[in-house]
Amino acid sequence: QVQLVESGGGLVQAGGALNVSCLASGTIFSINSMGFYRQTPGKVRGLVATISDGGTTYAASVKGRFTISRDNAKNTVNLQMDSLKPEDTAVYFCNARITDNRGPNLYWGQGTQVTVSS
Repeated sequence: QVQLVESGGGLVQAGGALNVSCLASGTIFSINSMGFYRQTPGKVRGLVATISDGGTTYAASVKGRFTISRDNAKNTVNLQMDSLKPEDTAVYFCNARITDNRGPNLYWGQGTQVTVSS
């Protein structure tokens, strides 16, 4: 059984920085992509950033402020968030497209809260 576990997040003042990481564990044959989405109450979960062998993708609202990176050997993905704004406040979910013993599947982490105060 594959699991994604996020760590990091928390509370920071506007202009500050936070880091969120995600570890994929279990019977993993390959990881095609990893990334982060975020969600606020009453809104649809939206893309923050993804990373794959093809490169990185960022939401327009975070481009230039957030940096996604990946350690393939450790099955981890990291999101460095700089120059945070109150509108970045959300629950951040790790996402990964993983091929395991059941074939290719999409997995989600449990989410971690990021709160940016003004």
